[in-house]
Amino acid sequence: MSAADEEAALLGLAPVAPDRTVPYGPHPDQVVDLYGRWPGTGPLVVLLHGGFWRAAYDRRHLSPCAAELARHGLPVALVEYRRVGAGGGAPQTFEDVPAAVEAAAAAGAGPADPPREVVLVGHSAGGHLALLAATRPGTPVTRVVAVAPVADLARAHALGLSDGAVAELLGTGPGFAGRLAAAHPATALHELPGTGHYAALTPGTGAFRTLLGLLRDGGPAPGEPPGTHPAAPRST
Repeated sequence: MSAADEEAALLGLAPVAPDRTVPYGPHPDQVVDLYGRWPGTGPLVVLLHGGFWRAAYDRRHLSPCAAELARHGLPVALVEYRRVGAGGGAPQTFEDVPAAVEAAAAAGAGPADPPREVVLVGHSAGGHLALLAATRPGTPVTRVVAVAPVADLARAHALGLSDGAVAELLGTGPGFAGRLAAAHPATALHELPGTGHYAALTPGTGAFRTLLGLLRDGGPAPGEPPGTHPAAPRST
């Protein structure tokens, strides 16, 4: 399947309404959509969408993915966050993700409940945010699955990806190099051969089944070879 076909397959799906939505801040975009049974017994999946951190792209295109993961028994929190052009950018966007994770982890949990496993899943620019949030001290995140992440910000900036999206996110001017270094997560990525930018988030694909296996038990789904992850080197 070509990259264009993958994109059309995901973006062509009808949005799925959440079971409920909880705020984690005063801004209209500081909300988390909850899917599935809460608090549930499995790991909590916190899902971050991409779109090069821009306000033109929101969480709705990942709602079918969230609903399908929930159908398989996983409680899912689909996060919205402040984005460039609508009150976001550095540091606001970076502050929203850990706040959303904390709100999702607390949703439906009683004061005596033990800490739960939190799996942070991010796609594209959301993969960058997931990796960055997981490095914060005291994070409740236990695992990260970065799907086709914008993981190398320096390279993305040097290439001028999406008409300078990295510069828009971080702001140009004095101190840019320091802001770039601070927002640049270090990670080892494993490529899933034959998988492009959208397939792992599209229910029904083999890459989605791999993602489901990783979220359920930390390993590949039945029939998938060990050591593969739904991460691809393309970040668009």
